[in-house]
Parts: sequence; C-alpha cells; structure tokens
Amino acid sequence: MRTDALAWLGELQTHSWSNASDTIRFVKPWAQGTFSSQQWIHLQNTFRVFRSSFIRDIQEFAKMLSLEYPMELQLSGGCEVHPGNDSEHFLHVAHQGEHILSFQRTAWEPAPQAPQWVDLVIKVLNQNKGTKETVQWLLNDICPQFVNGLLETGKSELEKQVKPEAWLSSGLSPGPGRLLLVCHVSGFYPKPVWVMWMRGEQEHADGTWHLQATLDVAAGEAAGLACRVKYSSLGGQDLVLYWDGSHTSVGLVLLVVTCLVFLFMLILGLTFWIRRLSSYEDFL
Repeated sequence: MRTDALAWLGELQTHSWSNASDTIRFVKPWAQGTFSSQQWIHLQNTFRVFRSSFIRDIQEFAKMLSLEYPMELQLSGGCEVHPGNDSEHFLHVAHQGEHILSFQRTAWEPAPQAPQWVDLVIKVLNQNKGTKETVQWLLNDICPQFVNGLLETGKSELEKQVKPEAWLSSGLSPGPGRLLLVCHVSGFYPKPVWVMWMRGEQEHADGTWHLQATLDVAAGEAAGLACRVKYSSLGGQDLVLYWDGSHTSVGLVLLVVTCLVFLFMLILGLTFWIRRLSSYEDFL
C-alpha cells in the first residue's frame, strides 16, 4: 500500500504529503493559512487517522469483493469559495482511473455507469455515521474556512502580476511553399494567457493556455498576419506582433551555424597544411 497526496489552490500547489511521512509539508510559506498551530495539528491528525482508516477499508473491500491487485484509487476533494461566503464542495473517488462514487450532501452515491459492486461499497460506507459526519465537517466547515485563510495569507503572491514577453519566429517548413509561424510568450504570472494569430480582426489559430501558438500557412499568405497576446497585467493594452517575413527559422539558424563552424575548421586546416608545406619546401 502506498498513499500520496497533493493540495492545490487554483493552479498553485500549496501542500504535499508523501507516503513515508506523518507530516503534511508546506510547499508555500503561507500554507498554514490563518489556522493556529493547534488548529493545524488537529487537522493534520484528522487526516492521518483518515488515511489509516482508508487503507484498512480498501483492504477489507478488496477481500470482500475479490478485487485484483495491484489497484489504484484516487480521491479528489475540496471546495470552491465564492463571494459572500458561499461555497460548493466535492469529493469523488475513482478506481483504476474510472469515477465510481461521490459524496453528495450527506451520503455516498454511485457515479453514473459505475460497476455493480460499487452498490455494496456504498451500502457499507453509508452505515458508518461517524465517517460521514467527519466528511461533512471537513467539506462544509473546514474547507471554506481554510481556503479563505489561504487567500488572506497568500494574497501578495496570489495577486502578483508579471507582464509577458512575446516574440516571433518561424519553425521548420511544414512542406513546399508553406511557412510555420511561431508566436512565443513567456515570463508571465499567473495563468491563463490568451495567444491568437489574427488577420485584421479574424482569428486564425488559438493557442489559449499555451506558451506558443503556431500557424501553418502558405508562404504567400503570411503578409498581414499578427500575433495578439491578451493578459490581465497588460491593463487592456494587448501585445500585437506583426509578421514581416524577417524571422529566421530555428532549423536554418542551426544549419548556418554548423556551416560556419565547418568553414572555420576548414580554413584553420588549410592554413596549417600550407604552413607545413612551406616549412617542408624550405627544408628541401
């Protein structure tokens, strides 16, 4: 048996918990949120007991249902906090990558198209009143309180904005008479970023959430194209880079550098050979 856990606040990892440790590790210095040390110790102990119980329950279910080893189970749980202290929670369980059951309101329920044996698992789980109450407490009370605390203690990092840098290049040609235009965007924080090739106001290729957007076009159609980058820290002023045909292919650059190195070595070799020949003729 091995259990590993990760915790995320949006796109930012905040905690990790390895199989060999009884302590949850802070990935961020502010990951304790506004919880006191005593509150955090109590929460950590709750998760430790939950992990032990989870392993024991899985072994019992595997024996009862004759499930084959090795098996992999994933739990995904948390909450979404909205303005006005409203929140939504979720807890899903998957077996071998397939969603099999969820905790809904006050009880466990099967996922659509779950295997038949899941009904027996749910029947047993729903008979455990103490575990259900603990799950409700964690999802309804602790999770929103903890998330709000993280938003407060991590405010400076969560609100950090770094403007992106953008530049254009051409990649290796996709075929005769065609160009591969590449729009690179880097150095921005946080996600998401919006990158799009445009001709006037018309969209040509979507690279949303990517660091680069590529566009395969006929060589004669590259004129007039522009790469537009939208990002929250730009204050509504999009970055627009116009294609002017002067961007050298990476493959071509490497080829030119290789040729130059070869030419340099050839010149050195010829110079050395001529000097050796001259010395030999002087000796004669």
